[in-house]
Parts: sequence; C-alpha cells; structure tokens
Amino acid sequence: PPPPPPPPPPPEVGLFTHIQQQVATEISQANTHPAKLFGFVGACCNWFLGLSAIYDASNKGAEVISLKMTVVMLCYSTLFGRWAGWAVTPRNYILAGSHIFNVICQANQLRRCLEYKVANGGEAAKAEVQELATKAAIGGAIVTAAVVFSKNIKAVVAPIGPAYLSSAGGPFTIHPWPPVTKLMISGASMLELDRPTDKISLSQYSALTLTGAIFSRYGLVVTPINYPLTSVNVLLFASSAWHLGRKIKADYL
Repeated sequence: PPPPPPPPPPPEVGLFTHIQQQVATEISQANTHPAKLFGFVGACCNWFLGLSAIYDASNKGAEVISLKMTVVMLCYSTLFGRWAGWAVTPRNYILAGSHIFNVICQANQLRRCLEYKVANGGEAAKAEVQELATKAAIGGAIVTAAVVFSKNIKAVVAPIGPAYLSSAGGPFTIHPWPPVTKLMISGASMLELDRPTDKISLSQYSALTLTGAIFSRYGLVVTPINYPLTSVNVLLFASSAWHLGRKIKADYL
C-alpha cells in the first residue's frame, strides 16, 4: 500500500498570538541566564519612561518639559522600537512595546511644550520653536536621504573600507544607531547641567537613571561583552543621576 500522506503543517498563528507566545517565552526564560534576566528587567523598566511622561502630563505644567530631551527621547524610542520589534531575532516585544508607548507619550509632551512656548514665551520662544523645526527638517532630510541611498553609498565605500562597513551590523543597518541615540540622551542631560531644579522632572530622571543602571550591567553579562553599550549606559546613568540628585536635594533634603 502507498505510504500515508504527511501530516498537514501546523496552522499559522496570528500576530497577537505570536506576540503572546514570544512574551511568554521571554518571561519563562528570564532567570536562565544573567543576560536574559537583565535584558528582561531592563525592558520592563523601560516602560517607566512613557509612564513618567504620562505622570508629568497629568500632574505638572508644561513649563517643566525640556524641549531638547523630549525631541531626543522621540528619536531614541523610534529607533529602539524599530530595532527591537523588527530588526532582531527573536523579536523583543516587551522592549519594542515600551518604546512605542514612549513615542506616543513623548509626542504628547512635545505638543504640550510647543503650545506653551508659543503661547507664553514671546518672540524668543517662537524663534526657538522655528529653529527646532528647521533643524528637524534638515535632520529628517539627511536621514531620509541616507536610508534611500544607503545601498548606493554602501556599494561605493564598502569595497575600499573595513569589513565592518558591509557587515550585518554595520553603519548601513539600523543596529549601531539605537545606542547612538542613547548617547544623545546623555548629551541632552549634560547640556542642561544647570537646569533649575523646579524644572527637572523627578519621574523622568528616575526612569532614566534606573534604565541606565540596568543596561550598564546588561552590557557586561552578554556574550560577547558589549563595552560600547555599557559605556553609553554608564554615561546615561551618571548624567541622569546628577539631575536626580539635584532634584531630591532641592525638594526633600
């Protein structure tokens, strides 16, 4: 008799089922290795970035919002959300979700900040907003051009440059850029080292200090050790802790 037919392939699961399964796997494997533990805890704590923005929007006036930090946070979470949810395997939906959530929350903070500056800041504030819009337009044009023509640029420079340029994690991919935006967060903090303490967000800098500390450790327990990731997070921790300490000292000590 002929052999029996092979069993039918398992049905494809839907997107939401796939996300649920992946999140369940991340939770169940969180305590199997220090890298997975710190990665999982860091991804969960990253939700505090968006939650801090919601808290500030609900309880604080728009005058406490840092325009520089809000714009940088938008860039940071946009790239990290794209990276964690689409560019890596397996996809880290907890981390991606936290960044997508933060993009929404920071966009609302940006709206509040711009409305406040235009309504109350006079001509100087309007000039600042216009300058920001110009820089954003230029930056957007540069990024768009880089993405559109990345293959052409890569074809020209890769043969004459180091192998890293054409590697799967090279500069013509998304992978090296999310840590760069985290470095930009530290830069935004350092540009405002003398920011008045009444305009420092306690919730935001608590969240940034926490995530900086966790991912500093994460970079040291992954294989291979990721010193660049640890470095940018140590800087993030230090710059955020500076503002957090100033805020606590001014308000509670």
